[in-house]
Amino acid sequence: MSTENEGSGTEGAGTEGQQVPPSVPPAPSVPPAPVDPARGGPQQSAPAGDWPPPPPQGAPSPYAEPPATPAYAGGGSYATPGGGPAWGASYQQPAPAKGRRGGLVAAVLAAALIAGGVGGGIGYWAARDGDGNSGSTTVSASDTPTSVKREAGSVAGVAAKALPSVVTIDAQGGDGEGGTGFVYDKQGHILTNNHVVASAADGGKLSATFSNGKKYVAEVVGRAEGYDVAVLKLRNSDGPAPLPLGNSDKVAVGDSTIAIGAPFGLSNTVTTGIISAKNRPVASSDGGNSKSSYMSALQTDASINPGNSGGPLLDSGGAVIGINSAIQSAGNGMGGSGQAGSVGLGFAIPINQAKNVAEQLIKTGKPVYPVIGASVSLEDNRMGATISDEGPGGSAAVSPNGPAAKAGLKSGDVITKLDDTIIDSGPTLIGEIWTHKPGDTVKITYERGGKTETVDVTLGDRVGDD
Repeated sequence: MSTENEGSGTEGAGTEGQQVPPSVPPAPSVPPAPVDPARGGPQQSAPAGDWPPPPPQGAPSPYAEPPATPAYAGGGSYATPGGGPAWGASYQQPAPAKGRRGGLVAAVLAAALIAGGVGGGIGYWAARDGDGNSGSTTVSASDTPTSVKREAGSVAGVAAKALPSVVTIDAQGGDGEGGTGFVYDKQGHILTNNHVVASAADGGKLSATFSNGKKYVAEVVGRAEGYDVAVLKLRNSDGPAPLPLGNSDKVAVGDSTIAIGAPFGLSNTVTTGIISAKNRPVASSDGGNSKSSYMSALQTDASINPGNSGGPLLDSGGAVIGINSAIQSAGNGMGGSGQAGSVGLGFAIPINQAKNVAEQLIKTGKPVYPVIGASVSLEDNRMGATISDEGPGGSAAVSPNGPAAKAGLKSGDVITKLDDTIIDSGPTLIGEIWTHKPGDTVKITYERGGKTETVDVTLGDRVGDD
């Protein structure tokens, strides 16, 4: 996906608070249908060029087949459910400003060529079968309403209300990520994904552009690598009201969803779908040296592409129920580096979890993770989460006096359930634990020596990503 600037950040932003519209080339004109002087009508043999030859005399008149829109090129990798090694809807390395302009022009030209092909087909049909009639073919509808009233609860109504509170984020630094965010509270904090801003978090430049074109410098308040959540603050901004937050625990499969973001750099894009599944385990990383993130995600078929990362997933009433974060695409494979797009499998961090993380980041600047005090295998064996023989760096797999140790858990135990949720792997267990808070008590079901046992575990805490 293109960088955050593509289509919005570079061409759409001039001085702070101002937006400069991109230059769009005119659509190429459609050549008139060639005329056969002997017949006074179209030639019966095809002229050179892209226009197809006409069928035999008397056959139905053809319309031009529009050329396929070229695929967007670029890097960017994607998360895979259950332990895939790549990020979700992220941006590729930004090209120089001139290159980004060229990418936008190419997209506009592709659309113009499609329109030109259809126009050429209609012109050719009229030349063959019009029989010289020269009367006007314009149809007027005197009863057409002068304005269209859209209900507040319609998709158009929800989008119109939400778009002013959504920003396109440009991150310049490192590998130059970027994405989307939205106004979180009345203090003007912006909520987004960590992987959207990570490349500029240490010495890079961050900016956020609203749908009205106003652009502001942004600073990182705090970020949580494991949760893939970050909070920003804008300088000198008196931005719009925050988006209302919904209750992701109350979401049901089949509920309508609305996603807003900047897919492939096309800011302020709105797509719709439904909740396809809940509690979907997703593990992802940016493919570099960063730690993985884990989520028990909301799955949606709303079209989500690279650049939607960090944007809001709304319910039908316009409340935020999730942060769009990852996609599964048929084009990326396991850790593939090729650019790919939506196939209807998008994943969002539930807003209830994201809210807990955001409040902690605003308060202290550091994330706090609930833990059981045991290391588990990250292999996806579909049998459960196995407590490892040893922890990182040769440490004990079960922390002495930690929550797991106090509950009697040992190395080799296979955890199969957390409360009522089936655990099929280590990443699934981590994602489920992280939906809770430190101090919560959970019921863990595990197998040892062919026997199934159940214990209560009071979650501990770990501060920071180190």
